[in-house]
Amino acid sequence: MDKLIFTALSGAERALKAQQVHANNLANMDTTGFRANLELSATQALSGSGFDDRHYVRMQSDAVSGRSGAIKETGRDLDVAITGNGYLTVQWQGGEAYTRAGAINIDAEGALSVNGHPLLGEGGPVVLPPHNAVTIGADGSISVLAPGTTTMQVIDKLRLVNAEAGEVTKNEGGLIVSRSGQPLAADDKVTVRGRHLEGSNVSAVEEMVATMSLNRSFELQMKLLKASDNMNEVGNRLLGA
Repeated sequence: MDKLIFTALSGAERALKAQQVHANNLANMDTTGFRANLELSATQALSGSGFDDRHYVRMQSDAVSGRSGAIKETGRDLDVAITGNGYLTVQWQGGEAYTRAGAINIDAEGALSVNGHPLLGEGGPVVLPPHNAVTIGADGSISVLAPGTTTMQVIDKLRLVNAEAGEVTKNEGGLIVSRSGQPLAADDKVTVRGRHLEGSNVSAVEEMVATMSLNRSFELQMKLLKASDNMNEVGNRLLGA
């Protein structure tokens, strides 16, 4: 009887956690550069003497959808969208993390950031000198028009990296990181579109269908738990007869 309880209880827990993943995806449908999370689960044997034939569902680290979002023109000089695969690099707790969000901000000192995280170029955090104009090329090169000049000058290049979807996950800040914990290598093949932004890659239809399926799965697990409880009651009555 306890085999059924383990199966139903762990299945219900998995359905609840998966619902949280899809709810978070739906909540970020309008978040620039957001990559949808894909919940993963696996069967694992229950440890302990006498439990060799008991199994439960174990949730694993969320995978990240590699599908690209829609790209829209904004006309803003510091907006960039990755074309195809790849990521921008930002500073994170002494290391680096990655993002598809390309709405770059600039502070009073000229330092560039994305959602509060310093944007990294080939020379480290990007800081623009005094300028009258700025452009970002397809290869990630950052050019500025210095006061009193008439020619754009390249002052740095975005650190653009690439990885397969299965090689990355998200950290506690919602940023992309490598599963190995090692920095991703720069990739010269990654290109960007200036004055454009990529939207979220979340599909509302897919998320709603997944949520409904998980609701049905949770209801089924609850019915199994109820059936197990009923069978226990019948067994107890028979033993007491």
